[in-house]
Amino acid sequence: MMATKKKMLTYRGRPLARKDNIIYYGSMADKYIIMMQILDTKTVKPAADAKAPELKVATKVSVQLQLTDPDVRSRDRVIKKSEKNSLYAAMDVAAVWLERALSSK
Repeated sequence: MMATKKKMLTYRGRPLARKDNIIYYGSMADKYIIMMQILDTKTVKPAADAKAPELKVATKVSVQLQLTDPDVRSRDRVIKKSEKNSLYAAMDVAAVWLERALSSK
């Protein structure tokens, strides 16, 4: 029997993982990772299709660049943090922060 390999969701070539309202961006094998926490959402109804279900859209997202070193205390792991008004804006800043942090090794 062959084991089926699950495809990982990626953004700009780096892995994304979600657990409830927290999204992790990057690899734990790297020195840094991004943690995004959805703090607030609003419900919107898509205008194009009246039969489409309502969707929850993030309206407040906390973004943190963190060290992945397990020997560092959790509060000392945070390198940078910000809050954004949409998931799109949060992903945009997360990609820039992570790319810069990992390229300055």
